[in-house]
Amino acid sequence: MATSLVIIPTYNEKENIENIIRAVFQQSLQPHILIIEDGSPDGTAAIVKKLQTEFPGSLHIIERTGKLGLGTAYITGFKWGLEKKYDFIFEMDADFSHNPEDLIKLYDACANNGADVAIGSRYVTGVNVVNWPIGRVLMSYFASKYVRYVLGLQIADTTAGFKCYRREVLETMELDKIRFKGYAFQIEMKFTAYKCGFKLVEVPIIFINRVLGTSKMSGGIFGEAFLGVIQLKMGSWTRKYPQKK
Repeated sequence: MATSLVIIPTYNEKENIENIIRAVFQQSLQPHILIIEDGSPDGTAAIVKKLQTEFPGSLHIIERTGKLGLGTAYITGFKWGLEKKYDFIFEMDADFSHNPEDLIKLYDACANNGADVAIGSRYVTGVNVVNWPIGRVLMSYFASKYVRYVLGLQIADTTAGFKCYRREVLETMELDKIRFKGYAFQIEMKFTAYKCGFKLVEVPIIFINRVLGTSKMSGGIFGEAFLGVIQLKMGSWTRKYPQKK
């Protein structure tokens, strides 16, 4: 099986981190894991380092000082994964809102069914979200509709953060030009991959809101996404995107 890397950004995830690492390693995909740790004061990094003795060579951690944003965490992880020559690179949350058992579905879409980017989609078959307040479900659902309308992306879940990329996508995309750090990062990655000529495929998943720890979402993140979409569209009129080989 081709080499796979699951990137998990963390900030104050001590309640979840050991369980999510063990759950990912139990999957038939047998991926490696890279934790991008943003200086959690709750001791998340110490838990990961202890587990590294149990999973030598397959559990990795990059520690950063302070909260530097989701987007920069993933860009750091992508560059590390490309340097280490992984074939498939995943984005995943630490809080079990993404089911580790769905990793194989995303992998299969890319490895065997022609996708360049596989998106774990909450909305491709209706609304598959558990334990979210109705206001947040509606905000997320209509945010995706808005993004589709403005950017012309034929994707039901434009803000999804559970994804698998074939390495060629990340090699082509000019990662240093990805600007957004928060919620809009997920939109920008999909839009850029699409503009570079890659095939994006949605794989239905059920998204379950975190049980332990606290959400990192805020109104400001949605504000960035709302304005960011317009900036992305306008920027795309003059930008030359490198194309899929």
